Amino acid sequence: MVTLNSIRSYFGRFPQRTRAIMATCIFGLAAGGAAVAFQQSINAVFNATFGTLAQKSTAIFLCGSFAVTIGSSLIVGFLLSSFCREAAGSGIPQLKLAFWKDFGYVPWRVVWVKFVAGIVSIGGGSSLGREGPSVHFAGGLASDIGGLMGEAKQNRRRAAAAGAAAGLAAAFNTPIAAVTFVLEEIIEDLNSRFLGSVLLASVIGALVVHGLVGKQPAFALASGVEPSSWWVYVLAPVVAAVASVAGLAFQKYALDLRAERKKGSRVPPWMQPAIGALVTWVIGSAVFLRWGSLGVFGLGYGDLSSALSTGFAWKLAGVLVVAKLIATIACYGTGGCGGIFSPMLFLGGMSGIFVGGLCGKIIHLSPADQIVLAVVGMSACLGAVVRAPVTSILIVFEMTHQFSLVPVLMLGTLVSQAIRHRLAKHNFYEALLIQDGHVLEHVIPPRDLQSWHQLPVSTIANFHAVMLNSLAADEIQNTLRSHPYGYFPVVLSGQPLQILSRREAEAALAEKRAPNLEPAPTCLASQTIGELQLLLVESRQGLVLMLDGPGGKVLGLVTLHDLLRAQVAMGKEAADREMAVAV
Repeated sequence: MVTLNSIRSYFGRFPQRTRAIMATCIFGLAAGGAAVAFQQSINAVFNATFGTLAQKSTAIFLCGSFAVTIGSSLIVGFLLSSFCREAAGSGIPQLKLAFWKDFGYVPWRVVWVKFVAGIVSIGGGSSLGREGPSVHFAGGLASDIGGLMGEAKQNRRRAAAAGAAAGLAAAFNTPIAAVTFVLEEIIEDLNSRFLGSVLLASVIGALVVHGLVGKQPAFALASGVEPSSWWVYVLAPVVAAVASVAGLAFQKYALDLRAERKKGSRVPPWMQPAIGALVTWVIGSAVFLRWGSLGVFGLGYGDLSSALSTGFAWKLAGVLVVAKLIATIACYGTGGCGGIFSPMLFLGGMSGIFVGGLCGKIIHLSPADQIVLAVVGMSACLGAVVRAPVTSILIVFEMTHQFSLVPVLMLGTLVSQAIRHRLAKHNFYEALLIQDGHVLEHVIPPRDLQSWHQLPVSTIANFHAVMLNSLAADEIQNTLRSHPYGYFPVVLSGQPLQILSRREAEAALAEKRAPNLEPAPTCLASQTIGELQLLLVESRQGLVLMLDGPGGKVLGLVTLHDLLRAQVAMGKEAADREMAVAV
């Protein structure tokens, strides 16, 4: 009988480097397969609903699309609020936070909720993309498979990075862009020690999608598409500017809406995604009834593919830019589950079609020239929001398989980065983390010990500590049964913070008496790790409670184990940097 221990024992027989290669291959296969299943499931749901409804009468379409859009968003809201709120949104900033702060560990519930909610949300018509969820659940799946193979929670970064690369490579059939994106955005180091694993997993993810779906590019351009005149190079900066502004408008207003929602809303959390879905349905239905386009709903790749292959009405492209922008802001800002790559590619592509068609009334532009401008817009809009210029060029190049477009893509990306630098301090993912209270400089390990000591305690704290809010015998007994810890913070209204040891709790239960409590050492979230170290040494229990202010609310706790685990990781990162420099 094959058991978990037997699998771990089998892998343990191989040398460490061989085990790492074998594990990376498994990560790539699992993550790539999951990403392909995710993509195919979204397409199946969308085609079975909106694809079918589009062929029916107006009344049936309106009633059916309303039921699908609102119903799917309510299901997503229920999944997120009941099982895992961390699965909302894109998933890329969440994976980046898990990579650095939790050493690559992603709980199983995040993986399955992200997978299911993403299919229901995007397939059900919400104006969001599939790549963010693909990166998130693929990285989490690899992390959890690493755990099944015996990897400790503090050693899952390689697995998470490899899974993310394989997931993105399979989602868009873009293995090179997947490597650069993971290194640029998640790891933030093109010379990372994880480069080999990321590269291998990305290749395997691409092979998986080739085997299951085919080698065709994500977007098939019309034949002979390349710049035919210098007007394309003249207009490329204009298209890049329009596309970048559209992308940055999404970033600003989606973040503003999200901030307002986080401040507090009378609408229950499980109903909030339905607000964005309702906005999408109103706008999307209006566009469909007037022009017959489903581009506002879901990924919008049907319209984008038409624009890149058979041509597209430039006035409709302009309408779709505005409509898709509003719908995506509404869906993301109200807590939907989905990414931003697809909407940004759509906004950029339609911006290029609109500018090209408008300018085509004045100067001569061939259909191929207008398609080139659309591709420039795709790269520029994505690059402005994500701030990953190399990835934005490579991903569009790989999605179209047109090497001749690279020079004009580089020109558009240069303009988009200049505009982004002028209008936005942070990229979208960084802004999300900052909005959630995460200071990036505190999340990524520092390069020296002095900087490490100056980091706040909140950097290494456990925000999900198990606490006792009552000293009733039943609650103490249930807590002891459910958790193996040696000490438990006791937080009682109107009383000082105290600690209950497991030994004392068991003795009190056996003797049927009230337990004796010990004073709880405390610190502030803003205190430094250097100050925390002394408190931990002096603490008899080996833990310190973290408060939001003097005499304030308990935010979490820090143990000696938390401190040592973080210090080991910091030392490992420093050693890797020294080795890279030496090489």
